Amino acid sequence: MMPITLANKGDTVVIRKITGDDKIRQHLAELGFVVESRVTVVNEIKGNLIVQVKDGRIALDRSMANRIMI
Repeated sequence: MMPITLANKGDTVVIRKITGDDKIRQHLAELGFVVESRVTVVNEIKGNLIVQVKDGRIALDRSMANRIMI
C-alpha cells in the first residue's frame, strides 16, 4: 500500500485503506472516498491532488491525500 499522492496523473486506483481518526475518515467517506472504490487522479500540484470521485472532482491538500492508501 502507498498513499494516493504517489499515484501519477491519469491513474485510476482503488482505495485500500483510509487512515486517521474517526472524524477524518467520516469526512472523506462523505466526499466519496470509501474502501474498494475507484478514483482517478486528474492533476497533481506540489503534492496537492484533484481527483475524480464518481461524477465529481475534489481537490485535496497533501496532508488529507496522504491518509488515502491505494
